[in-house]
Amino acid sequence: MTRVGDGVRLAFGTLTTVPVPAPRRIDRSVAGVAMVLGPVAAVPLAAAAGLVVAGGVAVGLPAVAVAAVALGAVALGSRGLHLDGLADTADGLGASYDRAKALDVMRRGDSGPTGVATLVFVLLVQIGALAGAIGHGHGVSAVVVAVLCGRCVLSLCCAKGVPSARPEGLGATVAGSVPVVVAAAVFAVAVGGAAFAPGLPWWRGALAVALGYVVAGVLLVRCVRRIGGITGDVLGGCVEVAVAAALLTAA
Repeated sequence: MTRVGDGVRLAFGTLTTVPVPAPRRIDRSVAGVAMVLGPVAAVPLAAAAGLVVAGGVAVGLPAVAVAAVALGAVALGSRGLHLDGLADTADGLGASYDRAKALDVMRRGDSGPTGVATLVFVLLVQIGALAGAIGHGHGVSAVVVAVLCGRCVLSLCCAKGVPSARPEGLGATVAGSVPVVVAAAVFAVAVGGAAFAPGLPWWRGALAVALGYVVAGVLLVRCVRRIGGITGDVLGGCVEVAVAAALLTAA
């Protein structure tokens, strides 16, 4: 129970701005619990985004503006952590085929043209897709499913067998910390839950999660081959592309 409690604290403290006490200890087992509980930590973010969409629709605001504010609320509630990771990952992959140089670029705090362009394109897809879902009357379900799906893929990225690109950092702590069977169970629960999303045909909700996983998996494989494994930035990048794919499918 101590491990679970510390995992909950680590998940909320790392993935959200929700104030929680610091974990009493952080090791691989606690990190694995935190990654599995990523979707639980994201529930407040998904709820906030859903409320923004519902409120915006109720007062008749433009769908694009509502989508931008809803996704902005999610970014604010997660400190922009995943968006920063997406930009850094894109910069690293675009900088060089040399592994060491790519990792050095990713370690820097600034964003280059590749990272900025990737960030803009992915955000445009997310906002446009959510606006489309709002226009079709199921914006609340779409954003909730997508936000939670994005955090579900963390267990995939940290499944046993996925290496860390560096010997230190967040990636080294969480890499391989989730048993494959647990990661598969998270996927099954996510697909099953999305099938019951109100306003969405059962198959569309399930397909949104499945395609979110596929796109995140493609980025994950690319990063393992190019830089040797995951980093905290890679995790953030996988979250954001999964959200974009899930929203696009739901729309």
